[in-house]
Amino acid sequence: MRTLVIGDIHGAYAALLEVLERAQVTPDDLLIFLGDYADRGKHTPEVLGKLIALQQTHQVIYLRGNHDALCCDFLLGKPMSELWRSHGGKATEEAYKHYSKEDKQLHIDFLQSLRNYLLDGQNRLFLHAGFTDQGGVEQEFFIENFYWDRTLWEVALATPEDMEPTNRYFPKRLTLYKEIYIGHTPTLRYGTDQPMMCHNVWNLDTGAGATGRLTLMDIDTKKFWQSDPVMSFYPEKEIFD
Repeated sequence: MRTLVIGDIHGAYAALLEVLERAQVTPDDLLIFLGDYADRGKHTPEVLGKLIALQQTHQVIYLRGNHDALCCDFLLGKPMSELWRSHGGKATEEAYKHYSKEDKQLHIDFLQSLRNYLLDGQNRLFLHAGFTDQGGVEQEFFIENFYWDRTLWEVALATPEDMEPTNRYFPKRLTLYKEIYIGHTPTLRYGTDQPMMCHNVWNLDTGAGATGRLTLMDIDTKKFWQSDPVMSFYPEKEIFD
């Protein structure tokens, strides 16, 4: 059985189908999705529908991203800010215009069922964004950090690669887990559409919510598969606001 981790999808339905096919995913594989299934791309409902269907045929674990939490609030009818709309929510609003109350409820139930993090038997941590407590995820007071925090990734990037964990200035958060898998901050910001690794933190958000690709990685071998750039699936600017 392979353990396969999938980065931020952001409504890129065609990219999701392509990367699952390229990795030749089977029901014997364990799929761990790192969150942010919603917003930015115009096909959030199709993505959520596919993820719900996979639960019937595959071994899957779905983690919560910040955009998933926001999308759930929208589907529940809560007032949404213009900031959300400008960061991809407008596409989600448009996509659900003709969905029935019953269909929306299926997606609400799915979004409310998402997990905040997964810690496996090999001390490998999976979550969308990060955590801030030096005692680790089990001592985190503000659970929103699991899907909003960026400081974990920033700390990993800012810590010199040659610094030993025994150094008094080495960040304690980077010593707690064998490996940490996150999304949330696109690697496009650092000039690449490939996965990035600093110390023991792997970032698999390779920009499917912008002009990058969707990534799926086998965490034991570190082999990864990617979709074509998401813009290649759609007429110019169709997928984005």
